[in-house]
Amino acid sequence: MSSTASFGTLPSVSDKQLAVATDNATQTRKSGNLKFANMLFRSKFAGVLWLIVRIWLGYQWLNAGYQKIWGSEKMGFWYGGGAGVYGFAKAGVAANSQPYGAVGYGWWAAFLHNFVMPNSSWIAKLVSLGELAIGIGLLVGLFTGVAAFAGILLNFVYMMTGSVGVNPFYAMLGLMLVLAWRNAGMIGLDSFVLKSTASLSPIGSFVHKITHRQPPLSLQPRTDVQLAHRALLRVIPE
Repeated sequence: MSSTASFGTLPSVSDKQLAVATDNATQTRKSGNLKFANMLFRSKFAGVLWLIVRIWLGYQWLNAGYQKIWGSEKMGFWYGGGAGVYGFAKAGVAANSQPYGAVGYGWWAAFLHNFVMPNSSWIAKLVSLGELAIGIGLLVGLFTGVAAFAGILLNFVYMMTGSVGVNPFYAMLGLMLVLAWRNAGMIGLDSFVLKSTASLSPIGSFVHKITHRQPPLSLQPRTDVQLAHRALLRVIPE
């Protein structure tokens, strides 16, 4: 079959060809491609799942910060000149010199020795407040994606310095919350804050346009008939 089609027109096809192509397109649409990801990272239903993750992970961070400021670890972080951070960094530097040290990068050991250890006093306070803020942000669902990303950064620092423990698990949950930033805080303050942020500043408006824009026409969902025509265009010779 040959056909010469002008711009904006489709080549003629038989009813049988169109029916077969439409059926194939329908099966493709029913395969669930990307639907699970949309449900997980955009739907209100998944917001309940992320609420559970947020509360659990937020409590862990909040408790960690609380212990460093008012609890059992306060003398090593909030008080005591940051002795906890100093000792942690010193252990990381020492581990780097061992044959199979937990800190396997010389540049990171140099960073710990030349920057973290001399500034351990204020870094300890920063870490304490950071953990506390991450916990509060996750618990109340305020800038959830930012709070989760900050948690991942701290997990990265801890792991790079030689402390594994629960950090990989926390980082994995944090990464999921970052990916689900649109609906992770839906049951929380994000449902109010993110909507109003767009009108507060040009930057907020710009971010709102990016995160709420419609997909290009080439990426918008097509009907089964449109998909069938596209499939036939690939097999019908000119």
